[in-house]
Amino acid sequence: MPGRTLPTLPQADVEAHNNTKSCYVTIGAKVYDVTSFLPDHPGGGDLILEYGGNDVSEILKDEISHFHSEAAYEILDDSLVGFVAKEPIIKTVVDSNHPDQIVPLPPTEEGKRELADHGADVDNLQPRKTYAATGMSSAEDLSKETDANTDYKVHKFLDLNKPLFPQVWYGGFSKDFYLEQVHRPRHYKGGASAPLFGNFLEPLSKTAWWVIPMVWLPPVIYGTLYANGGLSSPFETAAYWIIGIGFWTFFEYVLHRGLFHVDKYLPDNRVGITAHFLLHGIHHYLPMDRYRLVMPPTLFIVLATPFWKLAHLIFFFNYYVATAAYCGGIFGYICYDLTHYFLHHRNLPLHYRELKKYHLQHHFADFENGFGVTSRFWDRIFGTELEYTKVLKTT
Repeated sequence: MPGRTLPTLPQADVEAHNNTKSCYVTIGAKVYDVTSFLPDHPGGGDLILEYGGNDVSEILKDEISHFHSEAAYEILDDSLVGFVAKEPIIKTVVDSNHPDQIVPLPPTEEGKRELADHGADVDNLQPRKTYAATGMSSAEDLSKETDANTDYKVHKFLDLNKPLFPQVWYGGFSKDFYLEQVHRPRHYKGGASAPLFGNFLEPLSKTAWWVIPMVWLPPVIYGTLYANGGLSSPFETAAYWIIGIGFWTFFEYVLHRGLFHVDKYLPDNRVGITAHFLLHGIHHYLPMDRYRLVMPPTLFIVLATPFWKLAHLIFFFNYYVATAAYCGGIFGYICYDLTHYFLHHRNLPLHYRELKKYHLQHHFADFENGFGVTSRFWDRIFGTELEYTKVLKTT
């Protein structure tokens, strides 16, 4: 599943994107859609709009006018939407005996040589870097629709038009082949969710994000009030409740790394492979599926029961303390699941945008690191923090 092919846009079309509804800027032949960044630009959105539809190479280099950090260039890199054929490129195409080597952009190696001979800037025409483990270049690739028929013919893995569970169970896949394929994301275009069971179990496999607070907030509130009745003050309840949230952040990391990504120790048989797929593999295979992103209540009940016993084992000295901490932990889980959903499917404020970028990189670039969803804290502690520059190959 290769990285996306970006279009070559007419100059006039690029120049027309110069307002708050749609704002493009260019650096050389690269075209960036910076519309979503307008409200968050430190210099104000109006400053970007002044250059809407035009080249910003010089202003980015002008540190006296406005210093731009590495983060600014990272935001631009994530916003690349295509290329524009400017005058030197057009002239080269007209003069060339092999124009198909130049356009659509980016050019082939032969095309780059022709462009360089005509004085065109080829430094900004390098193809997107693609991560070998996922076949993707950026977060936007996660939403690129997959042609189910072509994908199945090429990879011989799963047909997205048919129920996935029986295909995994009866597929006879080796562990290595399964892990290679399940971590190469697809995006289903046939409806809200790809079919999993294809029978009466299908609705049980889907969970809307709002179900999580609706199901779990009432028992958390009740349990917190109950615990408060047995403790000395609301401040003591709050203190243990916050401790419970802290414990959850650790469990979040351990579950994600030690259970959901147990790839190395996964049994090489259909039971282990199918269990992996149902538990977390399907999320990496179809990461933008809105209804298989948060944890179904039936599954979390199975996980929540040992957490209840663990809370009372740790805080054995006081039943009410254990209950308060447990309720704090469950609230932490609610925040985790909602954060996870919003990172995939919402435009977020600047602080959460960095977290969104971090988590989506776990999907499109490096699934062996970046296990923290609500924060990077435990990734830093255990040495699994993602590196934005970790590129495995180029195409």
